[in-house]
Amino acid sequence: MFRFILRRLASGVVLVVAISVVAFTLLYAGGGDIARRILGQNATQEIVDRKATELGLDRPLFDQYGDWLIHAIQGDFGRSWFTGQLVSVSVSSRLAVTLSIVIGAILVTAIVATVLGTVAAVKGGWVDRVVQVGSVIGFAIPGFLVALGLVLVFAIELGWFKATGYIPLTTSVTGWLSAVTLPIIALSLGAMATVAQQVRGSVSDALSRDYVRTLRSRGLGMTRVVGKHVLRNAGGPALAVLAVQFVGLLGGAVIVEKVFNIPGLGQLAVQATSASDIPSVMGLVIVTAVIVVVVNLLIDLTQAALNPKVRFA
Repeated sequence: MFRFILRRLASGVVLVVAISVVAFTLLYAGGGDIARRILGQNATQEIVDRKATELGLDRPLFDQYGDWLIHAIQGDFGRSWFTGQLVSVSVSSRLAVTLSIVIGAILVTAIVATVLGTVAAVKGGWVDRVVQVGSVIGFAIPGFLVALGLVLVFAIELGWFKATGYIPLTTSVTGWLSAVTLPIIALSLGAMATVAQQVRGSVSDALSRDYVRTLRSRGLGMTRVVGKHVLRNAGGPALAVLAVQFVGLLGGAVIVEKVFNIPGLGQLAVQATSASDIPSVMGLVIVTAVIVVVVNLLIDLTQAALNPKVRFA
């Protein structure tokens, strides 16, 4: 098990480094253009060249990346070119906001999708058809339309939740729940549809296996067979899809945070990208990559616990 974890960690580190190389190359390749974007089109070429020298953009790209990597390993991603704030501070201050929404959405997705997919596979008939149609509808409706609809109905019309803004959990538990409930629902519906379909397929396949008929012939109830044996064997594929959906939820958070005016990583990403604040963009890219690697590691460990054969893959 220890060697399995080491292999996964090593592949994760390689992935983060590869992402940093690609992102750095794409963002920093045009040094003169970067300085021009910062200063504006009215700046003279002399001032632009001076700014590029000040930022180190006139140095070879390999040297720039080497300096950035050394500082990044120490947790220093530089300062924003526009606010002067440390990138590590601006990212960390918003990380908890986004994670509270994304983790909440992935938990809701996992629970609801598992229940719906399992019920559809076990019951079949009209229940199965209803779940499948609902999954298609949930997958087809864009997330921002769901978010807008939730705001109009549950925040503006009924007044049950906050329409915009964010209240930290440490400030008020009820206020935090009021702020994150609608974003979590809006973010999880599309993922829920995909995972429910995967769970349904995996459970249906597991139910057709010989060991299920053997257990049933020994007098075990369907609920016990499904809960103790079927879900354990069907969990691997569903967890893999759930890991993919987590990455999608991180991307979807950009739109949801914009709709609900939540100060998370998504809002920071929009601001940094539109302003060509490359140090902030690089910080966001690396933090997101690390989160994805950690989530995939946790999923791999869970799959290894469910199926020991995974440890030798």
